[in-house]
Amino acid sequence: MSALQAQSLAGLLALAGLAWVIGGCGRVSWRILVAGLGGQLLLGAALLHLPPLRAAFAAIGRAVDGLAVATRAGTALVFGYLGGAPPPFEVLRPGADFVLFFQALPLILVVGALSAVLYHWRILPLVVGAISRAVRAAFGLSGAAGLSVAANVFVGMVEAPLLIRPWLAGLSRPELFVVMVAGLATISGNMLVVYAMMISQVVPDAAGQLLAASLIATPAAVLAALLMVPGATTQATPDPVPPRLYESTLDALLKGISDGLTLMLSIMAALVVFVALVALGNMILEPLTGLTLQTVAGWVFRPLALAMGVPWAESGIVGASLGTKIVVNEFVAYLEMATSGGLGLTPRSRLILTYALCGFTNFASLGIMLAGMGAMCPERRADILALGPRSLLAAAIACCMAGATVGVLTAP
Repeated sequence: MSALQAQSLAGLLALAGLAWVIGGCGRVSWRILVAGLGGQLLLGAALLHLPPLRAAFAAIGRAVDGLAVATRAGTALVFGYLGGAPPPFEVLRPGADFVLFFQALPLILVVGALSAVLYHWRILPLVVGAISRAVRAAFGLSGAAGLSVAANVFVGMVEAPLLIRPWLAGLSRPELFVVMVAGLATISGNMLVVYAMMISQVVPDAAGQLLAASLIATPAAVLAALLMVPGATTQATPDPVPPRLYESTLDALLKGISDGLTLMLSIMAALVVFVALVALGNMILEPLTGLTLQTVAGWVFRPLALAMGVPWAESGIVGASLGTKIVVNEFVAYLEMATSGGLGLTPRSRLILTYALCGFTNFASLGIMLAGMGAMCPERRADILALGPRSLLAAAIACCMAGATVGVLTAP
């Protein structure tokens, strides 16, 4: 094991210790620690180093490329050269003809429609059920909490709790917290495909790596949550069956398109506003101090970068990207990585950052989750709001634990 890998291992333990200290150093069973830390390392080792799974990563990457090409056919027809059709002029600067809204974001529509169809055909529920059983066996969670945690590998932080809506009110406080943290520490399948397409030029096997990041973040999220809010679980609750959401395949297709359109427009609006606010903040801060918000974020989050095993010389860059993710969102952070050619990081540090950014860990997503869960379970609204800020902190720790895990398993 190299010095940097040892640094990542020490950081993984330190991050778990940080969550425990923030939680008041409460009593935590060894089962939770072994399942959380061991689960991350074993899962990471299998996903990163077993040849069959590596081959599966390559297949996932080819599938994402196929989706991108298919989507480009649709956007080129509807938007012309703005959507990827040959431009009626000479492009003097490579990449200047790429328009984010017309070429990248429409992929959300296609993936949203396909996801809805796969759910209606009971393919996604089958995969989610297998992950749910593994999570419940490892951590002793109830069926409802386990199902929500597993679903977060494929759907968003509001859609997953919606699958267990009848059981939300009966969850214990620690399990309610687990559901919230898991929602913020992972990304949905449609965004996974978009991010993979964005960073494919700077991260090999980007789609497979992002899927691995969401899977590894699952035990990390449960561990961080139960360290910060320890307590009893509600194992007596029945194992829920994912509900039928669509009347037919056509109904699933149309509703998937509608949901994807809502998400696409929300992302567009959030990008415009949050990037503008960061620019405005820099316009105020830089003349007064000579610093930018990115520079400040690099200092604040540098310890987290070091804990993940990033060398000192690169920790400021990684810290700034983590700050962008939390203050703005992970979309902008991944976009910066893609447009800068990898932010000047070594391949190992770039991979660590890829895993650490893979989660809806930002203030806007927290607000969406609190509003959604509060509406679907008003009797637990007070608990949900009280746990909100801590869930964002726990999710940030969980994402960094995923980054530290890949740091342990990746040689410099």
